Amino acid sequence: MKALIHVTLKPGVLDPQGKAVQNALGSLGFSGVDGVRQGKFIEIDLTESDAAKARDNVEAMCKQLLANTVIEDYSIEITE
Repeated sequence: MKALIHVTLKPGVLDPQGKAVQNALGSLGFSGVDGVRQGKFIEIDLTESDAAKARDNVEAMCKQLLANTVIEDYSIEITE
């Protein structure tokens, strides 16, 4: 199984990297970009064959290490 995890800053948390990307896009001539939020994508290969157990394990991974739950949200997708 594979876990696909998207980690993003919570709404209201300042995103200086996103702002830098937005400014760079504008300086490259890309107009109409009203905002950019940057996050991270994590892909984990799992040996677990039970999707529910895999999700529970990945949830624990996110809470303990992969996401700073004070300022970040995350979503998990389990695929085979």
